[in-house]
Amino acid sequence: MCNRGGFNLHKFTSNSKEVIQRIPASDRAEDLKSMDFERETLQTERALGIQWCIETFKFIISSKDRPCTRRAILSEVSSIFDPLGFVAPVLLEGKAILQELCRQNVGWDDPVPAELQARWLKWKLELEELENFAIPRCYKPLDFGQVVKAELHHFSDASLKGYGQCSYLRLTNQVGKVHCSFVVGKARVAPLKIVTVPRLELTAAVVSVRVADLLRKQLDVDITTEVFWTDSRVVLGYIANDVKRFHIFVANRVQEIQEKSSVKQWRYIDTKSNPADDASRGVRPKDLSKSKWIRSEERRVGKE
Repeated sequence: MCNRGGFNLHKFTSNSKEVIQRIPASDRAEDLKSMDFERETLQTERALGIQWCIETFKFIISSKDRPCTRRAILSEVSSIFDPLGFVAPVLLEGKAILQELCRQNVGWDDPVPAELQARWLKWKLELEELENFAIPRCYKPLDFGQVVKAELHHFSDASLKGYGQCSYLRLTNQVGKVHCSFVVGKARVAPLKIVTVPRLELTAAVVSVRVADLLRKQLDVDITTEVFWTDSRVVLGYIANDVKRFHIFVANRVQEIQEKSSVKQWRYIDTKSNPADDASRGVRPKDLSKSKWIRSEERRVGKE
């Protein structure tokens, strides 16, 4: 359609040599036009700050030497393109620093207070550790076999610092082997206006059902089971209630949760086992690969 209108799409690339060979040489990316497919390996491509290679996604951290101001900090935090939330718990600290600057009414180009400046410089230096962090591209390992059962598990959590959620795809093959993969995650700072932890937990649960609604539309996977997990019994009580009338804040959020999920889908998980705990408290860059946030491994997701 673009070609008929005079717009020739080109510079195509792929992580599959077979796909590239079917694309006319003139329409391939520059590095692939004269590539020897028998001897050479595919190179890593880059898109919006994320390295894209055959097996993994990686991050490129390009810090610039700027004056320590609110404007420079915002630019640094926003420079990390992470639409799926791979490193959301890491970015939470940067967002928290920005929020504190807003709370103290620090101007865009005013000097940052010494305490926050030290906190910022420490986080900025640690951020380089993300270049050693890699995320598998495929939800399913190559040697996994036939998938007979696919489940989506959504976790939510909140603290006084922030709130968030994370979703995982749990696959089971024909011999009962299980593999869990990170799908998407969110981590947001708590609002400046003081909100109780139970209300933040409820807000995190709302984010979880919204993400679930999006994934049901976008994932090309036949989901057999979908479960929501929270470590807040108060939230479970809110969702299960169909008699008591709540204040507007709680009532609106409970109504949305009940419309987009059923009470039977909601279960309790202890805080230590809840991966969304990282989204509400943050994780240091060097600890992210070892945390329960992103790891894809053979494990059971939660307990009733």
